[in-house]
Amino acid sequence: MSNKFCFSVFLFFCFSALFAQNKPDDILGYYLNEDPFSGALSQVYIYNAGNGIYEGIVIWVREVERKKYEGLVFLKEMTFNEKDNEWQNGAMIYPGKNGKFKSFMRLEKDGRLRVRGYWGISMLGKTVYWTRETESRNPKIMHP
Repeated sequence: MSNKFCFSVFLFFCFSALFAQNKPDDILGYYLNEDPFSGALSQVYIYNAGNGIYEGIVIWVREVERKKYEGLVFLKEMTFNEKDNEWQNGAMIYPGKNGKFKSFMRLEKDGRLRVRGYWGISMLGKTVYWTRETESRNPKIMHP
């Protein structure tokens, strides 16, 4: 009897982890990312802008020539889609480039944020992974 109970508990936890759902505000916080084209490092802060909208601001950049982008709200209009368990329908501005890219994001099991930016259709884009951080690298930049 004891073995059956332990096995049942084990199965419960396995299935719970398999079907874990994110909550909309799980995305909030600081993330370190590397530019996929230049290798430049930056930190962004994702916040709840209200009415279920999530946005992101550049908090810190390592390279001196990119400091002008600190304070830029580059990620806009993201909303959480509970069915797909991801943040979608957003627009991303790539600093120094013209135009906006469509985007969606998903929290991975290892805690990284998977970010997909694309032009037109999802196949024409780039996926990067951002690492969560606990505090701001630049306390001079105020964010919501």
